[in-house]
Amino acid sequence: MSPAVPLSFDPIERAAELWGGRIGDPTAMAAVTNVMRVQQILQREVDAALARHGITFARYEALVLLSFARTGRLAMSVMGRRLQLHPTSVTNIVDRLEGDKLVRRVPDAGDRRTTLVELTAAGHDVLAAATTTVIGIRFGLAGLTPAQARTLTDLLTKVRRAAGDFRQAPTHDHHHPEARRNVARC
Repeated sequence: MSPAVPLSFDPIERAAELWGGRIGDPTAMAAVTNVMRVQQILQREVDAALARHGITFARYEALVLLSFARTGRLAMSVMGRRLQLHPTSVTNIVDRLEGDKLVRRVPDAGDRRTTLVELTAAGHDVLAAATTTVIGIRFGLAGLTPAQARTLTDLLTKVRRAAGDFRQAPTHDHHHPEARRNVARC
């Protein structure tokens, strides 16, 4: 939460100065502390924007994922893998979206053990309105130019890849065959 009155100095910069004088190179500490603080700021901004539509960011991500699905439906297990969430979390998200009549569960005709999830007309409407809202606030990245946002994405993607978040090398060219195959897998 931001203080009511902004500080007259950057506390992370000050911590980095102290760290450098007492512990050693503050570069990684300052970077991580900034990322953690920015995550709080972005969460607050995006949550406030999406609250107007009655959804959270997790539910918004699920709606977006379903809208990208080639067949218009996804198995809950696939949703969990793509959203990188535990099955219990996916069930909770789908339960809430279904309770709000934004998605519906349907049986998989090809596998009776599998439940598919699809957007309802109301889900499409909420997704469209919420997307307009988050685009309007640039997902909270108002302080960055589009080029800076791309650079930030590239840098954070390197951290995620190094941590084992995914194996595939990034493909930014949407005309590249691998990028088209990745989108088609949704």
